[in-house]
Amino acid sequence: MPTLTKPGPAAAKPRPRTASIVLPALGIAVLLLFVGLLSYQGAAAQKDATEQQQQSQDPKSPAGEKLDMSRRIADDPTAIGSQDAPVVLVEYADYRCPFCGLFSRDTLPPLVAKYVDRGDLRVEWRDLPVFGAESSAAAVAGRAAAEQGRFWEFNKAVYAIAPERGHAELPRERLVQLAGDAGVPDLKKFEADLDSADLKAAVSKDAQEAASLGATGTPTFLVNDTPLVGAQPLASFEKAIDAALKSARGN
Repeated sequence: MPTLTKPGPAAAKPRPRTASIVLPALGIAVLLLFVGLLSYQGAAAQKDATEQQQQSQDPKSPAGEKLDMSRRIADDPTAIGSQDAPVVLVEYADYRCPFCGLFSRDTLPPLVAKYVDRGDLRVEWRDLPVFGAESSAAAVAGRAAAEQGRFWEFNKAVYAIAPERGHAELPRERLVQLAGDAGVPDLKKFEADLDSADLKAAVSKDAQEAASLGATGTPTFLVNDTPLVGAQPLASFEKAIDAALKSARGN
């Protein structure tokens, strides 16, 4: 067996700061999400146990269902794809998250072309504002754009200006400008909706759902019940979607 020798000071190379910080943080995020998923599933399992006798008497009641966070709401302006698609990708994201911007610009378009357009995949958005008050305001703005049928156009406009590092500055006047860029027809209504209690409640509902799963960072994804965390390459999504399609089809 060869003997490994420790390099001297001259041979030592400095470790990349990004790798030393980002990779451990990503591992912790994945662990937290899995813990959250297990907790969520554990609570569901406890509820199922109390209903076991009723389920056994009703052959139509599903038993042992996997975690499913899809909503499949008809005409949902914050979703792309068929309501009956066999695979649903749920995205928990923040408009000021640079890695969410990377997904929007580089990964989502090929997924739409490959899976959504042929009816195999549905994408559902969830707001998870984690970078302060401007993130929360931007999430409400996305909902305000959705009220006028321009959610994804607004989404794309915001991420088009997102920096690769750091967080976009999104004060109120910038949100109104981006809404105009996205083709929101009634900007007065849009600006009034920025103060809507109902839209703020919708954002809060999404954030609470993410918290129930242990998702604390963005972007976080679920491909059916398979979690993906962070700026994953396109191939990682394709692998997860292909596996979910195979499972859905019973192959």
